[in-house]
Amino acid sequence: MPPVSRARDFFAAYTQDLTSEDLGRVFTRDAPEAYRFFTRGIDSKAFKSLPWHRRALRWTQAFFMAFTMRLTPARRVLYGVALLAAAIGVLKLFRGLGVFGVPIVIPPFFFRVGVPTLAFQAGTNWLILAFALMNFIVLLEVFDRLSLKRDLEVAREIQLAMLPDGTWSAPGVEASGLTRPANTVGGDFYDILPRPDGRVIVALGDVAGKASPAALLMALFLAMLRTLVDDYASPPELVRRLNIQVAKHAPPSRFITLFLGLFDPATGDLEFVNAGQTPPLLLRAGGAVERLSTGGVALAMFEGSTYESGHARLDPGDALIMYSDGITEAESANGQMFEELGLEAAVRATPGVAAAVLSRAIFRAVDDYRRGERLADDLTVLVLSRPIVPPVPPLVPAA
Repeated sequence: MPPVSRARDFFAAYTQDLTSEDLGRVFTRDAPEAYRFFTRGIDSKAFKSLPWHRRALRWTQAFFMAFTMRLTPARRVLYGVALLAAAIGVLKLFRGLGVFGVPIVIPPFFFRVGVPTLAFQAGTNWLILAFALMNFIVLLEVFDRLSLKRDLEVAREIQLAMLPDGTWSAPGVEASGLTRPANTVGGDFYDILPRPDGRVIVALGDVAGKASPAALLMALFLAMLRTLVDDYASPPELVRRLNIQVAKHAPPSRFITLFLGLFDPATGDLEFVNAGQTPPLLLRAGGAVERLSTGGVALAMFEGSTYESGHARLDPGDALIMYSDGITEAESANGQMFEELGLEAAVRATPGVAAAVLSRAIFRAVDDYRRGERLADDLTVLVLSRPIVPPVPPLVPAA
């Protein structure tokens, strides 16, 4: 293929889908929006009393700070070094003063007027133009990312508001959950749903994947759960129906692991289904640990899946600890996982079975183990405990 044809093909591929409208919007819409975004906190009134040249200088300085302070400290330093290096390079190319001919047209005459100007080595203007355009692109990219981050932070607030807040308690039972996404939003969830007959449904699950796609499916699942929970009293039937709905609405390759339990505080009986979720720990008052895994496959793996219920009993002083795999897979600085042994050690080292105390102790143990290492997965814990009720002292008859 001739070089001209290859160049033409490259240019066609590089400019594919480009329209004049798209190019124009960069300057007529994107640039003004970015400018307004970065100048929102600048008090323009403070510059009005200054001369125009000082006002322009102060405004440029304020805009520069407003932009660069949105970068992380490390990236801000690198950006400053890049600006300094560019300035030094331009000074190296400086050749003194010269004369620039300004064209003046007065029909039918045409002539040039020499204006003193700075003279640089040939090609410097192209380098300055390229550097300015690259900075313009960086500014627009930072604006896009910050706008997206702001939207995700709002989504995070909405997502957290969907989950139970604080500790829920009723006679003979306490429940408390905590979650922390690895990114701004995540796919872990938990729920506490009291029933009219005094029993309570607890659920903890994990949507495959991370960030926004998992968060959207998590919100959809919680809506399904809260809609169907009143129609299906049996945990296996409720999970079976949830599986059908998730399989219908979830994208391919997306699935949800779920532990769902129905607890009766009056008797301590727990009926549960584990649909592919990390088996919860049943911590006995004496320190023994059991794992609850009876159930079936994760939701949306197969639309016709059926589920089996398991049964356990929580005596006073026992606690059920449900958690996502982000807890046990949290890594230390040398790459070692927290694992089930770390979780068991954390709960055994926590006195009492207060649900809120146990959930916070687990998070604190994971944080101490990670020592600031970045989370690879969301962290979620839900603790259901049956506190020991102190005996009621006998009534002393009045003298």
